[in-house]
Amino acid sequence: MKINWGTGIVIAFVAFISFIMYFIITMMTDSKYDHDLVTEDYYKQELQFQDDINKETNAQDLAENLSWKKTAEGVIIIFPENLQKENITGKVFLYRPSNKQFDFEIPISLSNHNLLIPDKRLLDGRWNIKVDWQYNGKNYLYKKEIIY
Repeated sequence: MKINWGTGIVIAFVAFISFIMYFIITMMTDSKYDHDLVTEDYYKQELQFQDDINKETNAQDLAENLSWKKTAEGVIIIFPENLQKENITGKVFLYRPSNKQFDFEIPISLSNHNLLIPDKRLLDGRWNIKVDWQYNGKNYLYKKEIIY
Protein backbone atom coordinates (compact mmCIF):
# COMPACT_ATOMS: atom_id res chain seq x y z
CA MET A 1 0.00 0.00 0.00
CA LYS A 2 1.30 3.37 -0.98
CA ILE A 3 0.59 6.56 1.01
CA ASN A 4 0.77 9.85 -0.84
CA TRP A 5 1.85 13.11 0.80
CA GLY A 6 -1.76 14.34 1.32
CA THR A 7 -2.64 11.23 3.32
CA GLY A 8 0.60 11.64 5.30
CA ILE A 9 -0.35 15.20 6.28
CA VAL A 10 -3.79 14.07 7.45
CA ILE A 11 -2.24 11.23 9.49
CA ALA A 12 0.26 13.71 11.03
CA PHE A 13 -2.59 16.10 11.98
CA VAL A 14 -4.62 13.29 13.55
CA ALA A 15 -1.57 12.04 15.47
CA PHE A 16 -0.77 15.55 16.73
CA ILE A 17 -4.37 16.22 17.81
CA SER A 18 -4.47 12.84 19.58
CA PHE A 19 -1.22 13.65 21.36
CA ILE A 20 -2.54 17.04 22.57
CA MET A 21 -5.89 15.58 23.63
CA TYR A 22 -4.11 12.90 25.68
CA PHE A 23 -2.29 15.57 27.70
CA ILE A 24 -5.41 17.71 28.14
CA ILE A 25 -7.41 14.76 29.46
CA THR A 26 -4.54 13.72 31.74
CA MET A 27 -4.22 17.23 33.20
CA MET A 28 -7.96 17.55 33.77
CA THR A 29 -8.52 14.18 35.45
CA ASP A 30 -5.34 13.54 37.46
CA SER A 31 -5.60 14.93 41.01
CA LYS A 32 -1.86 15.51 41.35
CA TYR A 33 -2.19 18.40 38.87
CA ASP A 34 -4.89 20.20 40.90
CA HIS A 35 -4.00 23.74 41.87
CA ASP A 36 -6.10 25.68 44.35
CA LEU A 37 -6.74 29.39 44.32
CA VAL A 38 -5.29 31.35 47.21
CA THR A 39 -8.83 32.02 48.41
CA GLU A 40 -12.24 30.87 47.26
CA ASP A 41 -13.62 34.43 47.13
CA TYR A 42 -10.72 35.90 45.20
CA TYR A 43 -12.69 38.61 43.37
CA LYS A 44 -14.40 39.81 46.54
CA GLN A 45 -11.03 40.21 48.22
CA GLU A 46 -9.65 42.02 45.19
CA LEU A 47 -12.25 44.74 45.75
CA GLN A 48 -10.95 45.15 49.33
CA PHE A 49 -7.37 45.65 48.12
CA GLN A 50 -7.34 49.48 48.52
CA ASP A 51 -8.54 49.09 52.11
CA ASP A 52 -5.59 46.78 52.76
CA ILE A 53 -3.19 49.34 51.28
CA ASN A 54 -4.64 52.02 53.58
CA LYS A 55 -4.31 49.74 56.62
CA GLU A 56 -0.67 48.94 55.77
CA THR A 57 0.04 52.66 55.40
CA ASN A 58 -1.46 53.26 58.84
CA ALA A 59 0.77 50.52 60.26
CA GLN A 60 3.87 52.07 58.71
CA ASP A 61 2.99 55.41 60.31
CA LEU A 62 3.16 53.88 63.79
CA ALA A 63 6.22 54.71 65.89
CA GLU A 64 6.67 50.97 66.47
CA ASN A 65 5.07 48.30 64.27
CA LEU A 66 4.28 44.69 65.08
CA SER A 67 7.09 42.17 65.26
CA TRP A 68 7.30 38.44 65.74
CA LYS A 69 9.72 35.85 67.07
CA LYS A 70 9.95 32.09 67.04
CA THR A 71 10.17 30.33 70.40
CA ALA A 72 9.90 26.77 71.65
CA GLU A 73 6.21 27.38 72.48
CA GLY A 74 5.38 28.69 68.99
CA VAL A 75 5.32 32.07 67.28
CA ILE A 76 4.88 35.17 69.41
CA ILE A 77 3.42 38.27 67.78
CA ILE A 78 4.53 41.35 69.69
CA PHE A 79 2.30 44.42 69.66
CA PRO A 80 3.73 47.90 70.34
CA GLU A 81 4.29 48.61 74.03
CA ASN A 82 3.07 52.20 73.75
CA LEU A 83 -0.49 51.05 72.93
CA GLN A 84 -3.07 50.04 75.52
CA LYS A 85 -3.60 46.30 75.11
CA GLU A 86 -7.30 46.57 76.11
CA ASN A 87 -8.06 48.64 73.00
CA ILE A 88 -6.41 46.24 70.52
CA THR A 89 -8.86 44.00 68.65
CA GLY A 90 -8.78 42.03 65.42
CA LYS A 91 -7.73 38.67 64.04
CA VAL A 92 -4.65 36.79 62.91
CA PHE A 93 -4.85 34.68 59.75
CA LEU A 94 -2.15 32.11 59.02
CA TYR A 95 -2.01 30.89 55.44
CA ARG A 96 -0.07 27.80 54.39
CA PRO A 97 0.76 28.16 50.64
CA SER A 98 1.44 24.46 50.17
CA ASN A 99 -1.86 23.18 51.63
CA LYS A 100 -4.99 25.17 52.41
CA GLN A 101 -6.14 22.48 54.87
CA PHE A 102 -3.73 23.92 57.44
CA ASP A 103 -4.91 27.55 57.16
CA PHE A 104 -6.46 28.94 60.31
CA GLU A 105 -7.59 32.17 61.92
CA ILE A 106 -7.49 33.21 65.56
CA PRO A 107 -8.98 36.29 67.26
CA ILE A 108 -6.70 38.73 69.05
CA SER A 109 -7.14 38.62 72.81
CA LEU A 110 -4.21 40.00 74.74
CA SER A 111 -3.31 39.62 78.41
CA ASN A 112 -0.02 41.41 77.74
CA HIS A 113 1.38 42.88 74.53
CA ASN A 114 2.18 39.41 73.14
CA LEU A 115 0.00 36.93 71.27
CA LEU A 116 1.17 33.32 71.21
CA ILE A 117 0.37 31.04 68.27
CA PRO A 118 0.95 27.55 69.69
CA ASP A 119 3.58 25.26 68.22
CA LYS A 120 1.07 22.40 67.86
CA ARG A 121 -0.92 24.44 65.27
CA LEU A 122 2.12 25.13 63.08
CA LEU A 123 3.96 22.75 60.79
CA ASP A 124 7.53 23.30 59.68
CA GLY A 125 7.77 25.28 56.47
CA ARG A 126 6.54 28.53 55.00
CA TRP A 127 3.62 30.46 56.46
CA ASN A 128 2.08 33.82 55.54
CA ILE A 129 0.91 35.76 58.58
CA LYS A 130 -1.72 38.45 58.17
CA VAL A 131 -2.67 40.45 61.28
CA ASP A 132 -5.73 42.62 60.67
CA TRP A 133 -6.13 44.70 63.82
CA GLN A 134 -7.78 47.84 65.16
CA TYR A 135 -6.73 50.30 67.83
CA ASN A 136 -9.04 53.13 68.94
CA GLY A 137 -11.12 52.88 65.76
CA LYS A 138 -8.15 52.97 63.37
CA ASN A 139 -7.40 49.92 61.23
CA TYR A 140 -3.95 48.40 60.72
CA LEU A 141 -2.58 45.49 58.71
CA TYR A 142 0.65 43.56 59.14
CA LYS A 143 1.76 40.94 56.59
CA LYS A 144 4.81 38.75 56.84
CA GLU A 145 6.12 35.56 55.23
CA ILE A 146 7.90 33.37 57.74
CA ILE A 147 9.67 30.03 57.74
CA TYR A 148 8.75 28.02 60.81
